[in-house]
Amino acid sequence: MKGAIYTRVSTQDQSVDMQISDLRRYCEQRGVKIYKEYSDQGVSGIKDKRPALDELMGDARKRKFDLILCWRFDRFARSTKHLITALEEFRHLGIDFISYQENIDTSSPLGKAIFTIVSAIAELERNIIVERIKGGIRRAKEKGKTLGRPKTLNLDAKELISLRKRGLSLRKIARRVNASLASVHKILSKQRPRTVGNKQGTNQKIGVY
Repeated sequence: MKGAIYTRVSTQDQSVDMQISDLRRYCEQRGVKIYKEYSDQGVSGIKDKRPALDELMGDARKRKFDLILCWRFDRFARSTKHLITALEEFRHLGIDFISYQENIDTSSPLGKAIFTIVSAIAELERNIIVERIKGGIRRAKEKGKTLGRPKTLNLDAKELISLRKRGLSLRKIARRVNASLASVHKILSKQRPRTVGNKQGTNQKIGVY
C-alpha cells in the first residue's frame, strides 16, 4: 500500500519535523510505503490555496496512492466543511484517510463510523442554519417588513417625474418611493423630453432632467 504524508505549520519559525517523524514511524509499523511527503510551511490553515495540499489533491485524483496520512485534522482541513468535502472525495476515489492524533482511520469500521458521525453533525449544523434563516424571514414578515429586492412594477412614472422636477436627487426619490436606485433611474431614463408650443408660438422642451 502506498501512502501520502501531509504536514503543515502556520509560521516559518515552526517545524514539521515532529509531524513527519510520527507519520513516518506510523507507516513503518504498518508496512505502508511512502509515495511522497507534502508539506506546507508558514501557511495558515484558513487559506483556500495551499501549494502542497493542492498538489496532494491533484495526485489523489490521479490515484497515485492509496492512503493519506496527516498528523491532526486541523493540520489538514481549514474547517469542518472542508474536511467533510475532502473525506467524501477520498471515499469516492477509494483512498483511505488517517489522522494520527485523533487515531481515526477511515479504512477501519470504527473510522468509518466516526466519519459518518462527523458528517451527520455537519449536516445538522447546516440544517440549524437553514432553520434560523427561515425563522428570521417569518419574523420579518410578521412585522410587516418587505423582503427581497424592491418591486418596480407599481412605480408611477408621473410621480417620479414630479419628484425629480421638485429637485430631488435620484437617491432621495428611491428612498421616498421605496424602490432601488437602479429602478428609479431606469424608469426616468425612459421618459424622453417632449416638445410643446408656448404662447409665443415657439417650441419648448419639457423633460425629466
